[in-house]
Amino acid sequence: MTDGVLIFGGTRGTGLHVARLLRARGDDVTVLVREGSDAAELEAIGATIVRGSALDATGVDAAFAAGPFRAAINTLGGKRGETPRPDVEGTRQIIRGANKAGVSRVLMVTAIGSGDSRTAVAPKVLEVLGEVLKQKTVAEDDLQTSGLDWTILRPGGLTNEPASGTAIRTEDHQRMGVIHRPDLAALVVDCIDDDTTIGRIYHTVDPGITWEAPLQRGADPATWKAPK
Repeated sequence: MTDGVLIFGGTRGTGLHVARLLRARGDDVTVLVREGSDAAELEAIGATIVRGSALDATGVDAAFAAGPFRAAINTLGGKRGETPRPDVEGTRQIIRGANKAGVSRVLMVTAIGSGDSRTAVAPKVLEVLGEVLKQKTVAEDDLQTSGLDWTILRPGGLTNEPASGTAIRTEDHQRMGVIHRPDLAALVVDCIDDDTTIGRIYHTVDPGITWEAPLQRGADPATWKAPK
């Protein structure tokens, strides 16, 4: 039997969509879930639940011990002003845990505007999310120097609409756009067992979506509600 996939950040959003896709094709899926968080949807699709925090070595080690795993997927995020940032401290724990457990394959979802893509986003994005993007850059840098077989996927604007099936990944780090979360999840899944994606950073966008994300077009955050 093929080893399973371990997901951090799988109770909602992109991570939950990744879990659904993997289970639909028969993969064993394990998700680290914080105490008190609702895991009903994951349990319904047959995912294995390990309770603990990605910020805590004990929880992360318990998750990796539930394997064997051929890959770990990190879709952790955090709210503006939240400390410590799950996407930074959590990433560091995942890197440590993966190296300890001998799981060499790690995929991470960050955001366009991180790392060398800062100039791909509009000034309003940097004004509102600049600190978040700096933290995601730190997480990217940590993964790139981890010695692991990493892949980084950067979405732009995210929506909760159904999958279009027309999203792409590109190594053009100036490409900005919008993508539906189910499509992003499909791109993540496509990379798991594709060794040609190791050591690469992709921007993930949907060319079929022609409208710009609110911050990219300069909208005032007070006038719109960010998707969860």
